[in-house]
Amino acid sequence: MTDAVPDPGSDVAIYVHWPYCARICPYCDFNVVRDRGRREEQAALVGAILADLGAQAALTGPRRLASIFFGGGTPSLMAPEAVTAVIERAQALFPPRGLIEITLEANPTDAEAGRFAALADAGVNRLSMGVQALDDAALAFLGRNHSADEARRAVAVAARAFDRLSIDLIYARPGQTVSGWTDELTEALDLGFEHVSPYQLTIEPTTAFGRAVARGAWTPADEDTAAALYETTQAVLEGAGFEAYEVSNHARGVAARSTHNLHVWRGGDYLGVGPGAHGRLTLDGVRTATIAHRGIGDYVAGVAGRAPWTEREALDPSAAAEERILLGLRTVEGVSLVDLAALGLTPAAAPLAGLIADGFLAQATGRIAATPRGRPVLDAVLKELLT
Repeated sequence: MTDAVPDPGSDVAIYVHWPYCARICPYCDFNVVRDRGRREEQAALVGAILADLGAQAALTGPRRLASIFFGGGTPSLMAPEAVTAVIERAQALFPPRGLIEITLEANPTDAEAGRFAALADAGVNRLSMGVQALDDAALAFLGRNHSADEARRAVAVAARAFDRLSIDLIYARPGQTVSGWTDELTEALDLGFEHVSPYQLTIEPTTAFGRAVARGAWTPADEDTAAALYETTQAVLEGAGFEAYEVSNHARGVAARSTHNLHVWRGGDYLGVGPGAHGRLTLDGVRTATIAHRGIGDYVAGVAGRAPWTEREALDPSAAAEERILLGLRTVEGVSLVDLAALGLTPAAAPLAGLIADGFLAQATGRIAATPRGRPVLDAVLKELLT
C-alpha cells in the first residue's frame, strides 16, 4: 500500500474518443464504427472535438492540464495533424505545469507502425498498443488484423519513437493452458516495453462473442482455469519486475505507471470529448458525471448546438464516494478512510471489519487497500462492501 497518494487537486485530464476502427473485434463493446474512408465526417468530428474542448473549458474555469489520453476505437488512424490540433487546443485552454503524459492507443499493424514517428512528432509521448496475443491462431480467433510478427515489429518501432510504451494482452482464451500462457508472457517480456495491461477475456452479451457463446458455438474458460491464468500472470510479471499497481495494469517502476489512469483512479476531474465519451467534472463545487452523444452525427450536431452531452448528472456525496471506492480499491494505493466514512464504513464495524479480518482488505496509514487474496475476487469484495 502506498504511504502518500498525490492529490489530483483541481487539475483536469482529457480523454479523447476516436470511434473509428479498421475492423470491429468480436469481443469489443466500445462505441466504435468501421473506418470506411469517412474523411468529411472525420474532419467534422475533429472540429467538434476542438469546439467541445473550448465549451467545457468555459464551464470549468481556469484549470491546469494533467494529461491527455486518445482512446477508441483506434486513434492511431487519426491524421497526425488532427492529433496535433487537439493537443495544442487542450494545452492552450488548460496550460500544463510542465511536460505531461500524452497517450495514444494503437494497433500493431505494419501500416500503423509506419505512422508512429509522425504521431510522436504530433506530440504523443506514450503509446498503448493492442498486441492482445503473440500467437497467430489466437489473433485470428480474437478477430485481430495483425499477425504475431507484425506485433513484434510494431513494438520495436514504437520503442524507438516514444518515451513510454505499454501493451495490452488478453488471456483466458478458449483452450489456453497455464504453460502456454507462461511461454507467451515470457516471450512478450523480451519485447522491451515498460508497462503491460493483461485483461481476462470477458464475454459481453451484445458482442459477436456474446452471441456466439449464447448459441453454443464455443465455451469460455471455466472459473478455475481463469483463476490459474490470473495467478500465472501475477507471478510471471512480478518475477520480471512489473508491479501490479492496479488490478489489470503492471509497470516496471513507478515512473512507468500511467499518469492519466492514476489521475482518474484517484478521483481527479477529467473531460470526455468525442462520441460517447464519459467525463467527471467539478462544476459549482459538485462532482458531475457527463456522457456525450454516442452517434458521431449526433455528437457533432450537439456540439454545434452547445449540447454535446446526453447526460449531465450531479452526483450526491454518497454516489461520488462510492465511485471513488470502486476505482480506488482497484489500485495498490487503495482509498482513504475519509472516503469510506462518507458511506458510514469504518474498520471497526461490518462489513469492512469482516473483510479486513478475513484478509481480503488491509488497513495502513489511514487507507484501505485490497490484499493479494482480495484482488482476484475484488468484484465480490466490492459487492459486500457497498451493498
